[in-house]
Amino acid sequence: MQLIPVGDAEKPRNQFPPVYVGETLIGEDDIAREMQHHPAEELAEAWHEAARSLAIRELLLQQASRLNLDSIDDEEDRIARVLELELNVPDPSEQDCERFYNANPARFRSPTLMAVSHILLAAAPDDVQERIRQEEAGHQLLSSLIDGRSQFAELAKQYSACESRHQGGSLGQISKGQTVEEFERPVLSLNEGLHPELIESRYGWHIVRVDQRINGELLPYEHVKPQIRQYLSESVTRRAFRQYLQVLAAETGVEGVDLELPDSPLMQ
Repeated sequence: MQLIPVGDAEKPRNQFPPVYVGETLIGEDDIAREMQHHPAEELAEAWHEAARSLAIRELLLQQASRLNLDSIDDEEDRIARVLELELNVPDPSEQDCERFYNANPARFRSPTLMAVSHILLAAAPDDVQERIRQEEAGHQLLSSLIDGRSQFAELAKQYSACESRHQGGSLGQISKGQTVEEFERPVLSLNEGLHPELIESRYGWHIVRVDQRINGELLPYEHVKPQIRQYLSESVTRRAFRQYLQVLAAETGVEGVDLELPDSPLMQ
């Protein structure tokens, strides 16, 4: 994904419809300049994100004028004041927080800790033949471990392309977020012992042994209550903001751009 230079964004501008907020036209030059802040794979997507951002901004500034807030010089402060006055967002109740905690126990567990050893049979992602060769070699090594003909540490020292080979293949203690996702996802679900199947990652094929597994525990409600309250408050605020925009757009009139959005940079 790349930033779209302003110069490139200006060339096909006629392919997009004019954008109006009430009687105010959002200029093509303004949209083109704004596009560099909305990187996207497609030009149309970048244009739409930029046009939507400017339309929302104009919508709120016009509302600020209707609320007699033009005396506030800074536009950001003016918009913030509009939202402060117009958005009615209730604070999450204790019951709301407890209900969310009880309904989402997996979100409030301490990390599962694993002591893991592996043997990496390296192959570049785009080297198909080497990946096939290393997969075949991995199955042979795994078979020799399963039937007891070989020792894990010896095979790691001899065949692994990872520096952990000097420690018998040991990666030490790992938890979520410490390794690449395609390796972490299957490994964190394993029980203790030698895994009977190879695990593939961008680096190649892995023979994995879980030396120790300490499952995470449910954190006490009081410990996570501030986090839950903040999450619920932000969720309610985003929902209220989207609804407020829809009402404001219907009253003011917005043409040429869709204001439906899951989130908005104005909510930062």
